[in-house]
Amino acid sequence: MCFLSIGVILRTVGSSRGGTVQVERVDWVEVPAGLLCRGTPIDEVERVAVRYADTGVPVAWFRKEAPRAEIFLPAFRIARTQVTVGQWAIFAAATGRPVPQAPGDHPVVGVGWDAATAYCRWLGEQFDGLEVRLPAEDEWERAARGEDGREFPWGTQYRTGLANLADLGIGTTMPVGSFPEGASPFGVLDMAGNADEWTSTLYAPYPGAPADVPDVEDWAFDPHVTRGGSFRHDRDLARCARRHGAYERDLAAIGVGFRLAAPAQ
Repeated sequence: MCFLSIGVILRTVGSSRGGTVQVERVDWVEVPAGLLCRGTPIDEVERVAVRYADTGVPVAWFRKEAPRAEIFLPAFRIARTQVTVGQWAIFAAATGRPVPQAPGDHPVVGVGWDAATAYCRWLGEQFDGLEVRLPAEDEWERAARGEDGREFPWGTQYRTGLANLADLGIGTTMPVGSFPEGASPFGVLDMAGNADEWTSTLYAPYPGAPADVPDVEDWAFDPHVTRGGSFRHDRDLARCARRHGAYERDLAAIGVGFRLAAPAQ
């Protein structure tokens, strides 16, 4: 395990409390245009559920991944790691929001979807109008999975120690970039575990989904899809195809955070 330093000071901006704050450069990963083998084939869903039966996840939750489809995605950029407490604190100081009390190099958690998108807009303004945003669900999966349909960002087999999930036993967040061996094919880090990540996508069944997949998840706290799982989740959330959401109101307790996306250069 090693830790990566990802922030480089880019510029100084004004604070709502007076004075100035320094904004860090985003460590962008360029994801080229290409195909995503999205989701899980319908005839494999039952086998997937059996493999993860020990987690208690019902088969209905895996059916949301079906069917498998090849999707072409244009090029885009995605942040190598999740937004950190330190990065969020700069935004908080500049906009008069509360500053979280947590280590600066850990992912910020407890952030609602609206607040995450506000951060994106604010950061884009600091970068001369760059279209900083949350990744779409398909973009997130391509960044995690590449083009070969792998089950996990690092390959086909789950390995404890490549992500901060429940089986690691930490029980809270860790510094971003702590698991370089768990990188995705494009070199994106922490695509499994540490913080469950907001996407810009509203939940809906995939076209051609099994008939029993719900049209809406009205039990979710927010209708947007999350991906990747957090420190409190089981290994099934490490799967690149696994669709998730914010199903509890306490977003800090369930470890909901986010990472950034932007148009390709």
